[in-house]
Amino acid sequence: MPHSGQNDGVATLNRRNFLRLGLGSATLLAGASLTANLSGCSSSDAPAAENTASGYRYQFLTADDLTLFRALLPAIVGPSLPPEQSPQQSAIEGTIQNIDSGIVHFSRANQQQLRQLLDLLNGSFTRITLARMWPTWEEASTDDVSRFLARWRDSSIGLFNNGYIALIKITNVAFYGNPAHWEVSRYPGPPKWAVDALPQFQSPA
Repeated sequence: MPHSGQNDGVATLNRRNFLRLGLGSATLLAGASLTANLSGCSSSDAPAAENTASGYRYQFLTADDLTLFRALLPAIVGPSLPPEQSPQQSAIEGTIQNIDSGIVHFSRANQQQLRQLLDLLNGSFTRITLARMWPTWEEASTDDVSRFLARWRDSSIGLFNNGYIALIKITNVAFYGNPAHWEVSRYPGPPKWAVDALPQFQSPA
């Protein structure tokens, strides 16, 4: 859906508030990212994921990020996904593309914070020590991922709470921003103000 000049200011403000809420503890996140960097786990300089069969070219997410979100989506939007395997996979891949195309509209500072969070989750050492995920994201079951999300949601550590909120918000906005998903999930659609505020996460018409 194209941007309109009328909504640009609102969209910018909401993008900023959206990630501030989700990634608020920049100092803690930077410290965790440093741990990932020192253990050789950072993907900050990794190339973006390759073009997809549909012709979409990823601009922010790396191949590791795609694996991560493929594991996260069934745990986050679960019952709202189509039950059949092929439509379900298409919904997951389309949502990840929406996530990527939405993130590129964020400020450089917010992108850097999000990159630190994704690096933390993708690094072997930090995935095990901070996310307490022994299996890789590719090997993890939906139950494994659900338990990880619950740990971060209920943690007394602000970094984990903020990381949880960021992952949930980014995924939900990208998934439910696509009208094709509303019927399967029995979702009536977001209010118009929310659609107008975050046009970058919508699927193109």
